This record gives sequence, C-alpha cells and structure tokens, in this order.
Amino acid sequence: MLVTLKKVLEYAEKNKVAIGSFNTPNLESLRAVIEASEQLKQPVIVQFAQCHESLTPLKIIGPIMVALAKSAKVDVCVHLDHGETLKYLKQALEIGFTSIMYDGSNLKYEENVLNTIKAVEMAHKYGASVEAELGSMGARESGSSESINDTTKIYTDPLLSKDFIERTKIDALACSFGTVHGIYLTKPQLDFNIVREIREINNLIPIVMHGGSGVSKEDYFKAIEAGVRKINYFTYMDLAGGSFIKEIDLTKNVYFSNISLEAKEKMKLDVIRAMTLFARREK
Repeated sequence: MLVTLKKVLEYAEKNKVAIGSFNTPNLESLRAVIEASEQLKQPVIVQFAQCHESLTPLKIIGPIMVALAKSAKVDVCVHLDHGETLKYLKQALEIGFTSIMYDGSNLKYEENVLNTIKAVEMAHKYGASVEAELGSMGARESGSSESINDTTKIYTDPLLSKDFIERTKIDALACSFGTVHGIYLTKPQLDFNIVREIREINNLIPIVMHGGSGVSKEDYFKAIEAGVRKINYFTYMDLAGGSFIKEIDLTKNVYFSNISLEAKEKMKLDVIRAMTLFARREK
C-alpha cells in the first residue's frame, strides 16, 4: 500500500525502531526491497536519488516504484532522496511520490531555509511529506565514494535546528552526526548526543540517518535509541547484488537474465538482514 513518509515514521516512533529507506535505481533493487518487506511484514521506504538519474531516469523508474508500492502487501513510502532543485522535486511529486527530500545542505543557511519552505509548500499540495538536511554528510549518495578522511562533513548544530524546523515545518530532519555516504574505510566516530539534543529541542522530530551502510550493529542500536527513525541504505545492498559475479564461471555461457535474477536475490537477502537489524529484532 502506498503511504506517506509521515505515516511510516509514526509507526517507527510508536515502536521505537527505524524504517529502512533503500535506494532502488533499477527494477532488480526495487523488487528486492518490496519482496523483503513483504516477507518480514514490515513497512519500508523505497527511494530514488537525483544522482542516480544516469542509471535509470526518474521518469522511467518512478512510475514503476509507485505502481509496485500500491500493489504491495505492506505499507510502502516512495521517496525522492537528495532532490537538489525544486523542479526535480515537482517531477517526483507529479509522478506520485509520497515524500521528497530537499537537499540544500551545500547552500548558505538562509537559502537552504527559504528553498525548503518552498519545497514543503509544494509537497503539501500533493499530500506528500518532506525531509530536509541541515549539516552535511560529505560525498553524495552514489554508492561509490570512499569516505575516509572526508573533510566536507559539517556536524549539525542542535540549536540551529530549532530555527530551521520551526520555519520550514518539515516532517523529518537528516542531520550529520558522524556518518557519511559511501564505503567506510575506518570506523565511523558517531556523536549520538547530537541526535538526542535535536530531538529534545524539537519535540521528538524523526531523525534520518544517511550513510547507513557499514555501520556496526551496536552503533545502529545506539542511533535508534537516540531517536533515528529512518535509515538510508544503499551501498552494501548494491555490492551484494554485484559481488557474486566474481564466482561465475566465465568459460561457460553467461546470460544477463540469469545474472539479473541472482542479483535481485542477493540484494533481497541483504535487505532482509538490514531491515531485521533496524527493527531491533537481531540479538
């Protein structure tokens, strides 16, 4: 069933868990996530990042995402991740996305605020939810970045978050507390107090964790306890879908259709593992 981000985050808050938000830039990853969520009987978020436009254009994969969400046996939010322009956000809303993220984190503060306000006003006309970013998680969510010694990280100021949230009226805040996009080559140093302070100051607003791949089980649990309610996840799922190719006997005929199905199954297994972790069911 197609639902808004606000609805799945209400479920997350009630149950003190995090909802997995998985980038699905192709049919195989989309099917993997939907099938995993139905198997676990858990709500899920499928999302498309603007930086993945070159993999499959939004105008092609977007309607498929919405259609599969509508026919799913569980609640599915269809979310635009890291939308950088209002025009692109509108394109997603017109397709039927029930949530958008406006990412103005690279802009000056006031410009980020004013553009986010416009994004919220536009989304509400479509009955959609809005996530925005304050601070910066470093490299964009392409799945290929190596995040060691990333100097572009800017930790979110909890006090500034109050002004940002009150003025923009967003439904969820992506904040920077030590995570980055891409592959971790060193153990991330996460400051969970940032999450707690933002929540305390802003009436328990749902916090979004970007750069979720590669974080330890213990740190996931600490993040969820601190108030993270949405975890973005892509890189390790994407790797799971491609790593098995190394094991293929290239001396025999290799058919893309078989590779595609196997990649979907490998990604599904990884999504099940991640969703189980985010639901705090893994001991």
